[in-house]
Amino acid sequence: MLNTIQVLCSDITTLSLEAKQFASYTEADIISTVEFNQTGELLATGDKGGRVVIFQREPESKNEPNCQGEYNVYSTFQSHEPEFDYLKSLEIEEKINKIRWLPQQNAAHFLLSTNDKTIKLWKVSERDKRPEGYNLKDEEGRLKDLSTVTSLQVPVLKPMDLMVEVSPRRIFANAHTYHVNSISVNSDCETYMSADDLRINLWHLAITDRSFNIVDIKPANMEDLTEVITAAEFHPYHCNLFVYSSSKGTLRLCDMRASALCDKHSKLFEEPEDPSNRSFFSEIISSISDVKFSHSGRYLLTRDYLTVKVWDLNMENKPIETYQVHDYLRSKLCSLYENDCIFDKFECAWNGTDSVIMTGAYNNFFRMFDRNTKRDVTLEASRESSKPRAVLKPRRVCTGGKRRKDDISVDSLDFTKKILHTAWHPAENIIAIAATNNLYIFQDKVNSEVH
Repeated sequence: MLNTIQVLCSDITTLSLEAKQFASYTEADIISTVEFNQTGELLATGDKGGRVVIFQREPESKNEPNCQGEYNVYSTFQSHEPEFDYLKSLEIEEKINKIRWLPQQNAAHFLLSTNDKTIKLWKVSERDKRPEGYNLKDEEGRLKDLSTVTSLQVPVLKPMDLMVEVSPRRIFANAHTYHVNSISVNSDCETYMSADDLRINLWHLAITDRSFNIVDIKPANMEDLTEVITAAEFHPYHCNLFVYSSSKGTLRLCDMRASALCDKHSKLFEEPEDPSNRSFFSEIISSISDVKFSHSGRYLLTRDYLTVKVWDLNMENKPIETYQVHDYLRSKLCSLYENDCIFDKFECAWNGTDSVIMTGAYNNFFRMFDRNTKRDVTLEASRESSKPRAVLKPRRVCTGGKRRKDDISVDSLDFTKKILHTAWHPAENIIAIAATNNLYIFQDKVNSEVH
Protein backbone atom coordinates (compact mmCIF):
# COMPACT_ATOMS: atom_id res chain seq x y z
CA MET A 1 0.00 0.00 0.00
CA LEU A 2 1.11 3.53 -0.73
CA ASN A 3 2.71 5.33 2.17
CA THR A 4 1.47 8.84 1.61
CA ILE A 5 4.28 10.50 3.55
CA GLN A 6 6.93 8.86 1.37
CA VAL A 7 4.70 8.97 -1.66
CA LEU A 8 6.21 8.73 -5.11
CA CYS A 9 9.60 9.80 -3.91
CA SER A 10 12.21 7.81 -5.78
CA ASP A 11 11.47 8.42 -9.45
CA ILE A 12 9.83 11.31 -11.21
CA THR A 13 9.28 11.44 -14.94
CA THR A 14 8.35 14.89 -16.19
CA LEU A 15 6.68 15.19 -19.57
CA SER A 16 5.83 18.55 -21.06
CA LEU A 17 3.68 19.65 -23.95
CA GLU A 18 5.88 22.72 -24.33
CA ALA A 19 8.50 22.95 -27.04
CA LYS A 20 10.99 24.50 -24.66
CA GLN A 21 11.40 24.17 -20.95
CA PHE A 22 10.19 27.66 -20.11
CA ALA A 23 8.59 28.57 -23.41
CA SER A 24 5.50 30.74 -23.35
CA TYR A 25 2.22 29.00 -24.05
CA THR A 26 -1.15 29.92 -25.49
CA GLU A 27 -4.63 29.25 -24.15
CA ALA A 28 -4.94 26.36 -26.62
CA ASP A 29 -2.02 24.52 -24.95
CA ILE A 30 -3.71 24.25 -21.53
CA ILE A 31 -4.51 20.63 -20.67
CA SER A 32 -8.23 20.13 -19.99
CA THR A 33 -8.45 16.37 -19.27
CA VAL A 34 -6.22 13.41 -18.37
CA GLU A 35 -7.16 9.71 -18.54
CA PHE A 36 -5.36 6.35 -18.25
CA ASN A 37 -6.73 3.39 -20.18
CA GLN A 38 -7.82 0.20 -18.37
CA THR A 39 -4.32 -1.32 -18.32
CA GLY A 40 -2.47 1.91 -17.61
CA GLU A 41 -0.19 1.36 -20.59
CA LEU A 42 -1.69 4.33 -22.42
CA LEU A 43 -2.39 7.82 -21.10
CA ALA A 44 -4.43 10.36 -23.04
CA THR A 45 -4.58 14.12 -22.53
CA GLY A 46 -6.85 16.63 -24.19
CA ASP A 47 -6.28 20.38 -24.37
CA LYS A 48 -8.20 23.57 -25.02
CA GLY A 49 -7.00 23.55 -28.63
CA GLY A 50 -8.97 20.38 -29.38
CA ARG A 51 -5.89 18.16 -29.56
CA VAL A 52 -5.48 14.72 -28.01
CA VAL A 53 -2.00 13.50 -27.10
CA ILE A 54 -1.58 9.80 -26.27
CA PHE A 55 1.42 8.64 -24.27
CA GLN A 56 2.55 5.00 -24.22
CA ARG A 57 4.52 3.35 -21.47
CA GLU A 58 7.80 1.90 -22.64
CA PRO A 59 8.35 -1.83 -21.90
CA GLU A 60 10.78 -3.02 -19.22
CA SER A 61 14.44 -2.70 -20.08
CA LYS A 62 16.46 -5.91 -20.27
CA ASN A 63 19.32 -4.18 -18.47
CA GLU A 64 16.99 -2.98 -15.71
CA PRO A 65 14.29 -5.64 -15.28
CA ASN A 66 12.73 -3.84 -12.30
CA CYS A 67 12.62 -0.53 -14.10
CA GLN A 68 9.38 0.08 -15.97
CA GLY A 69 9.84 2.44 -18.85
CA GLU A 70 8.74 6.02 -18.96
CA TYR A 71 5.76 7.36 -20.87
CA ASN A 72 6.58 8.73 -24.30
CA VAL A 73 4.40 10.36 -26.95
CA TYR A 74 2.60 7.64 -28.93
CA SER A 75 0.26 9.68 -31.11
CA THR A 76 -1.09 13.20 -31.45
CA PHE A 77 -4.21 14.15 -33.37
CA GLN A 78 -6.75 16.94 -33.73
CA SER A 79 -9.98 15.69 -32.20
CA HIS A 80 -12.23 18.75 -32.45
CA GLU A 81 -12.23 21.99 -34.41
CA PRO A 82 -13.95 25.26 -33.46
CA GLU A 83 -17.48 25.42 -34.82
CA PHE A 84 -20.27 27.97 -35.00
CA ASP A 85 -23.94 27.37 -34.26
CA TYR A 86 -25.64 29.65 -36.77
CA LEU A 87 -29.12 29.07 -35.33
CA LYS A 88 -28.12 30.30 -31.88
CA SER A 89 -25.23 32.55 -32.99
CA LEU A 90 -22.91 30.74 -30.59
CA GLU A 91 -19.29 29.74 -31.04
CA ILE A 92 -18.58 26.12 -30.02
CA GLU A 93 -15.13 25.77 -28.51
CA GLU A 94 -12.79 23.00 -29.61
CA LYS A 95 -11.71 22.38 -26.00
CA ILE A 96 -11.71 18.69 -25.01
CA ASN A 97 -13.88 18.38 -21.90
CA LYS A 98 -13.48 14.63 -21.28
CA ILE A 99 -11.74 11.55 -22.64
CA ARG A 100 -12.83 8.01 -21.83
CA TRP A 101 -11.17 4.80 -23.01
CA LEU A 102 -13.24 1.82 -24.05
CA PRO A 103 -12.19 -1.62 -22.71
CA GLN A 104 -9.84 -3.18 -25.24
CA GLN A 105 -11.45 -5.92 -27.35
CA ASN A 106 -8.73 -6.50 -29.96
CA ALA A 107 -5.37 -5.14 -31.04
CA ALA A 108 -6.79 -1.66 -31.57
CA HIS A 109 -7.69 0.87 -28.88
CA PHE A 110 -10.83 2.99 -28.86
CA LEU A 111 -11.52 6.22 -27.00
CA LEU A 112 -14.32 8.74 -26.71
CA SER A 113 -13.57 12.46 -26.67
CA THR A 114 -16.01 15.31 -26.32
CA ASN A 115 -16.14 19.08 -26.49
CA ASP A 116 -19.19 21.08 -25.39
CA LYS A 117 -21.51 19.57 -28.00
CA THR A 118 -20.05 16.71 -30.04
CA ILE A 119 -18.73 13.32 -28.92
CA LYS A 120 -16.39 11.35 -31.17
CA LEU A 121 -15.26 7.72 -31.11
CA TRP A 122 -11.66 7.27 -32.23
CA LYS A 123 -9.81 4.11 -33.25
CA VAL A 124 -6.09 3.97 -32.45
CA SER A 125 -4.26 1.17 -34.25
CA GLU A 126 -0.76 0.18 -35.33
CA ARG A 127 0.50 -0.84 -38.74
CA ASP A 128 3.95 -2.39 -39.23
CA LYS A 129 3.35 -4.26 -42.53
CA ARG A 130 2.29 -3.16 -45.98
CA PRO A 131 0.98 -5.25 -48.88
CA GLU A 132 3.09 -5.52 -52.02
CA GLY A 133 2.75 -7.35 -55.30
CA TYR A 134 -0.67 -6.28 -56.58
CA ASN A 135 -1.67 -7.61 -59.97
CA LEU A 136 -3.61 -4.59 -61.18
CA LYS A 137 -1.70 -1.75 -59.46
CA ASP A 138 1.89 -0.60 -59.71
CA GLU A 139 4.09 0.30 -56.73
CA GLU A 140 2.67 3.82 -56.58
CA GLY A 141 -0.92 2.58 -56.50
CA ARG A 142 -1.84 3.48 -60.08
CA LEU A 143 -3.84 1.05 -62.21
CA LYS A 144 -1.78 -0.93 -64.71
CA ASP A 145 -2.63 -1.33 -68.34
CA LEU A 146 -4.43 -4.71 -68.39
CA SER A 147 -2.65 -5.69 -71.59
CA THR A 148 0.65 -5.67 -69.70
CA VAL A 149 -0.57 -8.17 -67.09
CA THR A 150 0.74 -11.53 -68.31
CA SER A 151 0.83 -13.50 -65.05
CA LEU A 152 -0.85 -13.57 -61.65
CA GLN A 153 0.99 -13.25 -58.38
CA VAL A 154 -0.07 -13.53 -54.76
CA PRO A 155 0.35 -10.21 -52.86
CA VAL A 156 2.59 -10.43 -49.80
CA LEU A 157 2.93 -8.39 -46.60
CA LYS A 158 6.31 -6.73 -46.17
CA PRO A 159 7.62 -5.21 -42.88
CA MET A 160 7.60 -1.44 -42.60
CA ASP A 161 8.29 1.18 -39.93
CA LEU A 162 5.66 1.17 -37.21
CA MET A 163 2.91 3.66 -37.95
CA VAL A 164 0.18 4.65 -35.48
CA GLU A 165 -3.10 5.40 -37.23
CA VAL A 166 -5.92 7.35 -35.57
CA SER A 167 -9.26 7.47 -37.35
CA PRO A 168 -12.74 8.69 -36.36
CA ARG A 169 -15.24 5.81 -36.30
CA ARG A 170 -18.36 7.52 -34.99
CA ILE A 171 -19.55 11.08 -34.45
CA PHE A 172 -22.36 11.58 -31.93
CA ALA A 173 -23.78 15.07 -32.43
CA ASN A 174 -26.88 17.23 -32.06
CA ALA A 175 -28.11 15.68 -28.81
CA HIS A 176 -27.13 18.31 -26.24
CA THR A 177 -28.57 21.79 -25.93
CA TYR A 178 -26.23 22.63 -23.07
CA HIS A 179 -22.52 22.01 -22.52
CA VAL A 180 -21.42 18.39 -22.10
CA ASN A 181 -19.57 17.99 -18.80
CA SER A 182 -19.27 14.19 -18.51
CA ILE A 183 -19.11 11.00 -20.54
CA SER A 184 -18.98 7.53 -19.02
CA VAL A 185 -18.67 4.11 -20.67
CA ASN A 186 -20.99 1.42 -19.36
CA SER A 187 -19.71 -1.93 -18.09
CA ASP A 188 -21.75 -3.67 -20.82
CA CYS A 189 -19.18 -2.23 -23.29
CA GLU A 190 -22.03 -1.40 -25.68
CA THR A 191 -23.44 1.83 -24.31
CA TYR A 192 -22.24 5.08 -22.77
CA MET A 193 -23.86 8.18 -21.34
CA SER A 194 -23.21 11.86 -21.82
CA ALA A 195 -24.34 14.54 -19.39
CA ASP A 196 -24.83 18.26 -19.79
CA ASP A 197 -26.14 20.85 -17.33
CA LEU A 198 -29.74 19.64 -17.41
CA ARG A 199 -29.92 16.29 -19.20
CA ILE A 200 -28.23 12.90 -19.38
CA ASN A 201 -28.41 10.86 -22.60
CA LEU A 202 -27.76 7.16 -23.14
CA TRP A 203 -26.06 6.17 -26.40
CA HIS A 204 -25.28 2.91 -28.14
CA LEU A 205 -21.74 2.94 -29.43
CA ALA A 206 -22.86 1.73 -32.86
CA ILE A 207 -25.74 4.20 -33.33
CA THR A 208 -25.02 7.87 -33.91
CA ASP A 209 -28.34 9.31 -35.06
CA ARG A 210 -30.31 8.83 -31.84
CA SER A 211 -29.91 8.62 -28.10
CA PHE A 212 -32.24 8.03 -25.17
CA ASN A 213 -32.81 10.76 -22.63
CA ILE A 214 -32.57 9.11 -19.18
CA VAL A 215 -32.45 12.20 -16.93
CA ASP A 216 -34.07 15.58 -17.56
CA ILE A 217 -34.12 18.14 -14.76
CA LYS A 218 -35.05 21.11 -16.94
CA PRO A 219 -38.05 22.90 -15.39
CA ALA A 220 -40.96 24.06 -17.51
CA ASN A 221 -40.01 27.61 -16.62
CA MET A 222 -36.27 28.27 -16.59
CA GLU A 223 -36.80 30.88 -13.88
CA ASP A 224 -37.57 27.95 -11.56
CA LEU A 225 -34.15 26.40 -12.17
CA THR A 226 -32.38 25.78 -8.84
CA GLU A 227 -29.61 23.32 -9.70
CA VAL A 228 -27.64 21.84 -12.59
CA ILE A 229 -25.94 18.51 -13.25
CA THR A 230 -22.19 18.76 -12.68
CA ALA A 231 -20.90 15.20 -13.26
CA ALA A 232 -22.15 11.67 -13.98
CA GLU A 233 -20.66 8.18 -13.99
CA PHE A 234 -21.74 4.57 -14.50
CA HIS A 235 -21.22 1.93 -11.81
CA PRO A 236 -18.08 -0.14 -12.62
CA TYR A 237 -19.93 -3.49 -12.54
CA HIS A 238 -23.71 -2.99 -12.55
CA CYS A 239 -24.69 -1.73 -15.99
CA ASN A 240 -28.08 -0.54 -14.73
CA LEU A 241 -26.72 1.85 -12.07
CA PHE A 242 -25.31 5.33 -12.50
CA VAL A 243 -24.79 8.37 -10.30
CA TYR A 244 -24.94 12.06 -11.03
CA SER A 245 -24.01 15.06 -8.90
CA SER A 246 -25.51 18.50 -8.72
CA SER A 247 -24.56 22.08 -7.98
CA LYS A 248 -26.50 21.80 -4.71
CA GLY A 249 -24.03 19.25 -3.34
CA THR A 250 -26.33 16.25 -3.75
CA LEU A 251 -25.71 12.84 -5.34
CA ARG A 252 -28.45 10.82 -6.98
CA LEU A 253 -28.05 7.10 -7.63
CA CYS A 254 -30.37 5.93 -10.41
CA ASP A 255 -31.44 2.46 -11.55
CA MET A 256 -32.37 2.15 -15.21
CA ARG A 257 -34.39 -1.00 -14.43
CA ALA A 258 -36.93 1.12 -12.54
CA SER A 259 -38.05 3.26 -15.47
CA ALA A 260 -36.89 4.51 -18.85
CA LEU A 261 -36.69 8.08 -17.55
CA CYS A 262 -34.68 8.16 -14.30
CA ASP A 263 -36.04 11.46 -12.98
CA LYS A 264 -36.90 9.65 -9.77
CA HIS A 265 -33.68 8.53 -8.11
CA SER A 266 -33.17 5.30 -6.17
CA LYS A 267 -31.00 6.97 -3.53
CA LEU A 268 -30.24 10.56 -2.60
CA PHE A 269 -26.94 11.27 -0.89
CA GLU A 270 -26.91 14.60 0.91
CA GLU A 271 -25.18 15.94 3.98
CA PRO A 272 -27.25 18.30 6.16
CA GLU A 273 -25.72 21.75 6.29
CA ASP A 274 -24.43 23.06 9.59
CA PRO A 275 -26.40 26.30 10.22
CA SER A 276 -23.44 27.80 12.07
CA ASN A 277 -21.32 27.62 8.89
CA ARG A 278 -23.96 29.17 6.65
CA SER A 279 -22.68 32.06 4.54
CA PHE A 280 -23.18 33.80 1.21
CA PHE A 281 -20.75 31.32 -0.38
CA SER A 282 -22.21 28.13 1.12
CA GLU A 283 -24.12 27.05 -1.97
CA ILE A 284 -21.22 27.80 -4.32
CA ILE A 285 -18.60 25.87 -2.36
CA SER A 286 -20.95 22.92 -1.80
CA SER A 287 -21.35 22.35 -5.55
CA ILE A 288 -19.82 18.97 -6.48
CA SER A 289 -17.31 19.28 -9.29
CA ASP A 290 -16.46 15.57 -9.70
CA VAL A 291 -17.80 12.16 -8.67
CA LYS A 292 -16.03 8.81 -9.03
CA PHE A 293 -17.09 5.27 -8.12
CA SER A 294 -14.44 3.29 -6.29
CA HIS A 295 -12.96 0.33 -8.17
CA SER A 296 -14.89 -1.98 -5.83
CA GLY A 297 -18.15 -0.19 -6.65
CA ARG A 298 -18.98 0.16 -2.95
CA TYR A 299 -18.03 3.81 -2.44
CA LEU A 300 -18.38 7.19 -4.10
CA LEU A 301 -15.71 9.89 -4.07
CA THR A 302 -16.82 13.49 -4.51
CA ARG A 303 -14.99 16.79 -4.69
CA ASP A 304 -16.44 20.16 -3.80
CA TYR A 305 -14.49 23.41 -3.51
CA LEU A 306 -12.91 22.84 -0.10
CA THR A 307 -13.23 19.09 0.59
CA VAL A 308 -13.20 15.56 -0.78
CA LYS A 309 -15.74 13.15 0.64
CA VAL A 310 -16.16 9.38 0.58
CA TRP A 311 -19.72 8.05 0.58
CA ASP A 312 -20.88 4.50 1.27
CA LEU A 313 -23.62 3.41 -1.14
CA ASN A 314 -25.44 1.95 1.86
CA MET A 315 -25.51 5.21 3.83
CA GLU A 316 -27.23 8.21 2.31
CA ASN A 317 -27.46 10.72 5.18
CA LYS A 318 -23.78 11.67 5.43
CA PRO A 319 -20.33 10.79 4.04
CA ILE A 320 -18.26 8.25 5.94
CA GLU A 321 -15.09 10.31 5.42
CA THR A 322 -14.44 14.01 4.84
CA TYR A 323 -10.99 15.41 4.05
CA GLN A 324 -10.12 19.10 4.05
CA VAL A 325 -8.20 19.97 0.87
CA HIS A 326 -7.39 23.63 1.54
CA ASP A 327 -9.42 24.78 4.52
CA TYR A 328 -7.07 27.76 4.88
CA LEU A 329 -8.95 29.34 1.94
CA ARG A 330 -12.20 29.57 3.90
CA SER A 331 -11.28 33.06 5.09
CA LYS A 332 -10.47 34.16 1.53
CA LEU A 333 -13.69 33.15 -0.20
CA CYS A 334 -14.62 36.77 -0.87
CA SER A 335 -11.51 37.48 -2.93
CA LEU A 336 -11.78 34.05 -4.60
CA TYR A 337 -15.32 34.94 -5.59
CA GLU A 338 -14.19 38.23 -7.07
CA ASN A 339 -11.50 36.61 -9.23
CA ASP A 340 -13.84 33.69 -10.17
CA CYS A 341 -11.52 31.06 -8.69
CA ILE A 342 -14.36 29.91 -6.44
CA PHE A 343 -15.97 28.41 -9.56
CA ASP A 344 -12.94 26.24 -10.43
CA LYS A 345 -13.85 22.58 -10.96
CA PHE A 346 -11.31 20.25 -9.36
CA GLU A 347 -11.27 16.54 -10.15
CA CYS A 348 -10.50 13.65 -7.79
CA ALA A 349 -9.11 10.13 -8.19
CA TRP A 350 -8.81 6.79 -6.38
CA ASN A 351 -5.69 4.67 -6.34
CA GLY A 352 -5.97 1.08 -7.61
CA THR A 353 -6.89 -0.38 -4.22
CA ASP A 354 -9.23 2.46 -3.15
CA SER A 355 -7.02 3.10 -0.11
CA VAL A 356 -5.64 6.50 -1.17
CA ILE A 357 -7.42 9.42 -2.81
CA MET A 358 -5.95 12.37 -4.68
CA THR A 359 -7.14 15.78 -5.76
CA GLY A 360 -5.67 19.09 -6.87
CA ALA A 361 -5.30 22.53 -5.29
CA TYR A 362 -3.74 25.91 -6.04
CA ASN A 363 -0.10 26.92 -6.45
CA ASN A 364 0.39 23.67 -8.45
CA PHE A 365 -0.16 21.72 -5.22
CA PHE A 366 -1.99 18.42 -5.10
CA ARG A 367 -3.21 16.55 -2.04
CA MET A 368 -3.21 12.85 -1.17
CA PHE A 369 -5.10 11.21 1.70
CA ASP A 370 -4.47 7.72 3.06
CA ARG A 371 -7.83 6.34 4.14
CA ASN A 372 -6.31 3.71 6.43
CA THR A 373 -3.78 5.77 8.38
CA LYS A 374 -5.67 9.10 7.99
CA ARG A 375 -2.39 10.76 7.06
CA ASP A 376 -2.24 13.30 4.27
CA VAL A 377 0.43 15.02 2.25
CA THR A 378 0.70 18.11 0.05
CA LEU A 379 2.99 17.81 -2.97
CA GLU A 380 3.93 20.23 -5.73
CA ALA A 381 4.03 19.68 -9.47
CA SER A 382 6.31 22.31 -10.94
CA ARG A 383 9.48 22.50 -12.99
CA GLU A 384 11.26 24.38 -10.24
CA SER A 385 10.74 21.70 -7.59
CA SER A 386 10.34 18.55 -9.66
CA LYS A 387 13.35 17.59 -11.72
CA PRO A 388 13.62 14.11 -13.26
CA ARG A 389 14.72 11.41 -10.78
CA ALA A 390 14.29 13.83 -7.89
CA VAL A 391 12.56 13.37 -4.56
CA LEU A 392 9.22 15.05 -4.05
CA LYS A 393 9.25 16.91 -0.78
CA PRO A 394 6.01 17.48 1.14
CA ARG A 395 4.88 21.11 1.15
CA ARG A 396 3.06 22.96 3.91
CA VAL A 397 0.90 26.06 3.78
CA CYS A 398 1.26 28.34 6.77
CA THR A 399 -1.80 30.34 7.86
CA GLY A 400 -0.03 32.45 10.46
CA GLY A 401 2.18 32.24 13.53
CA LYS A 402 5.55 30.51 13.42
CA ARG A 403 6.75 29.49 9.98
CA ARG A 404 9.15 26.72 9.14
CA LYS A 405 11.88 27.15 6.57
CA ASP A 406 10.05 25.63 3.55
CA ASP A 407 6.54 26.72 4.52
CA ILE A 408 4.60 28.88 2.10
CA SER A 409 2.26 31.59 3.33
CA VAL A 410 -1.38 31.38 2.29
CA ASP A 411 -1.03 34.98 1.04
CA SER A 412 1.75 33.86 -1.32
CA LEU A 413 -0.28 31.19 -3.12
CA ASP A 414 -0.53 31.64 -6.87
CA PHE A 415 -4.18 31.11 -7.82
CA THR A 416 -3.38 31.13 -11.54
CA LYS A 417 -1.46 27.87 -11.06
CA LYS A 418 -4.01 25.18 -10.30
CA ILE A 419 -4.16 21.39 -10.54
CA LEU A 420 -7.65 20.72 -11.86
CA HIS A 421 -7.07 17.43 -13.69
CA THR A 422 -5.46 14.30 -12.23
CA ALA A 423 -5.46 10.57 -12.97
CA TRP A 424 -4.18 7.48 -11.16
CA HIS A 425 -2.87 4.33 -12.86
CA PRO A 426 -5.48 1.56 -12.38
CA ALA A 427 -3.02 -0.92 -10.86
CA GLU A 428 0.22 0.82 -9.90
CA ASN A 429 1.34 3.88 -7.95
CA ILE A 430 1.72 6.10 -10.97
CA ILE A 431 -0.13 9.39 -11.18
CA ALA A 432 -0.58 11.94 -13.94
CA ILE A 433 -0.92 15.60 -13.02
CA ALA A 434 -1.93 18.33 -15.46
CA ALA A 435 -0.45 21.69 -14.47
CA THR A 436 -1.55 24.30 -17.01
CA ASN A 437 0.22 23.15 -20.20
CA ASN A 438 2.58 20.65 -18.53
CA LEU A 439 1.93 16.99 -17.83
CA TYR A 440 3.80 15.50 -14.88
CA ILE A 441 3.98 11.76 -14.30
CA PHE A 442 5.11 10.68 -10.84
CA GLN A 443 6.00 7.10 -10.04
CA ASP A 444 6.57 5.37 -6.70
CA LYS A 445 9.59 3.31 -7.71
CA VAL A 446 10.12 1.85 -4.23
CA ASN A 447 6.79 0.07 -4.26
CA SER A 448 7.08 -1.05 -7.86
CA GLU A 449 10.40 -2.76 -7.09
CA VAL A 450 8.96 -4.55 -4.04
CA HIS A 451 6.12 -5.97 -6.12
